[in-house]
Amino acid sequence: MTEEEREAAMEKALKAMTAFSNKYIENTGTYYCSDKSIPAVVIKGLAEHKVTLGTPLCPCRFYENKEKEAQDGYWNCPCVPMRERHECHCMLFLTEENDFSGDETDN
Repeated sequence: MTEEEREAAMEKALKAMTAFSNKYIENTGTYYCSDKSIPAVVIKGLAEHKVTLGTPLCPCRFYENKEKEAQDGYWNCPCVPMRERHECHCMLFLTEENDFSGDETDN
């Protein structure tokens, strides 16, 4: 992939992950962090993994083998802990009770 192609892919993935995150928040009644830099960095990390791995692997964890983890799917956003218990390690999707949740549901 050329640098130009990578930039285009990143721009497309960033738009897609932002739209996904906004829709997920709307559907689950969760919120973005009040510190706007956190969702911005997490969404960028998800987009980077979408481009490099083909799937939005959680960017907030360490993996011995990212490709294997991406195939497994457990940590692909929204990860299993988020889907089952509304626990987002990245602080991208927060419940209303979380001290860091903001009042905005759009990024």
